[in-house]
Amino acid sequence: MTFSPQPLSPLDGRYHGAVAEIGQYLSEAGLNRARVHVEIEWLIRLADEGLFGAKLSAAERLALRDVATNFGDTDVARIAELEATTRHDVKAVEYLVREHLERLGLSRIAELTHFACTSEDINNLSYGITLGAAVREVWRPAINVVVQKLTALAISDRNTPMLSRTHGQAATPTTFGKEIAVFVHRLTRLLADVDAVRLSGKFSGATGTFSAHVVAAPEVDWVRVSREFVESVGLEWNPLTTQIESHDSQAALLARIGHVNRVLHNLCTDVWTYISQGFLTQTPVNGATGSSTMPHKVNPIRFENAEANLEIASALGDALGATLVTSRLQRDLTDSTTQRNLGVALGHSLLAVSNIAAGLDEITVDRDALRKDLDANLEILGEAIQTVLRAERAAGTTTIDNPYDLLKDLTRGKRLTAEDLRTFIEGLDMSAAGKARLLELTPATYVGLASKLVDYLN
Repeated sequence: MTFSPQPLSPLDGRYHGAVAEIGQYLSEAGLNRARVHVEIEWLIRLADEGLFGAKLSAAERLALRDVATNFGDTDVARIAELEATTRHDVKAVEYLVREHLERLGLSRIAELTHFACTSEDINNLSYGITLGAAVREVWRPAINVVVQKLTALAISDRNTPMLSRTHGQAATPTTFGKEIAVFVHRLTRLLADVDAVRLSGKFSGATGTFSAHVVAAPEVDWVRVSREFVESVGLEWNPLTTQIESHDSQAALLARIGHVNRVLHNLCTDVWTYISQGFLTQTPVNGATGSSTMPHKVNPIRFENAEANLEIASALGDALGATLVTSRLQRDLTDSTTQRNLGVALGHSLLAVSNIAAGLDEITVDRDALRKDLDANLEILGEAIQTVLRAERAAGTTTIDNPYDLLKDLTRGKRLTAEDLRTFIEGLDMSAAGKARLLELTPATYVGLASKLVDYLN
């Protein structure tokens, strides 16, 4: 038994609602809208240069730009019809623009449509426009929400003491807020790197030489026209290319997004671990099922889902970036299929980000559990004791040699009680002030400047 055609990708099926906005940019329809925009802006640029007697009134310019602005389902369907005949996607877009020119009474400039262009001239600008917009308008606002939630968590729990675990073992305490602040700081710096990428574009003909341009109109400064045109659509002009723009800037952007993905993955694994240890509690969602057989369970599925999608997004981004920077001689089509998957890579990242944001709304720090964990590991104060003794040995206020070994013998592989620790400290040959400081110390107060370090988020 068969059923009607179904989405092959979960981004277009199960998770469509979470990532649909990306499709406004990095779908075939989004690409074609950008192609129409580029074709029309090139027409207007040629007319503004006064080439071949082409002139456009202000009203005609506005009407032309409305074609791209109002691009919708009817245009999507028409391009599909045209491509069924042309077997060439960019040529189908060119024919659509010509049809709009006829509708607007602008057939006189029809031959300037796609003038001196190779398909890559249109495509590279279109991908630059759509990828930049998808990151700027969809992905960045979504990840900003995560950063804001993490920042609020870092600030609210900046003073919440927590036992650290280096190598999975009890270690010098920190605060929960400071540990979250580490992720905020990492993400903030990396997102600045993402924002700094300037996507580039070329508009120089079949092999990047302006050959057709020059032979058709040798009097025109085509380098200037090309540079100004590329910059007018929001991209950085690339003067030295083959038929294709080298895609180095796209690869750089994918690499930087991949780095962000991996930091978010690290966040997810830490949060998952805190949940498993009982230091974070999850708020049950009414009607939700944690396990099909164990009614008590509230599974950390938001963070697990995010982990998997971040891994997929990073792997795809790596593969796309590796392919995009290579083209045989002056042109091959490996980049064509590759770029059609930009939305898939960014979509999986966006899905992960949306799950993290939702997951952060469903967790609460269990401060009592954190304190009990601290109180059960008094041996971590061995570091503090031996460090104070070393300082006093250097100052001549104690005769104790090799405090590290002394504390190692006391604490390594052992569990100490508060009474054990007090008896040991009281028996030390050291200054009264140092001894008093150590007797007052608890794991919960042995957090150094953790709370103040959160101020570096500002």
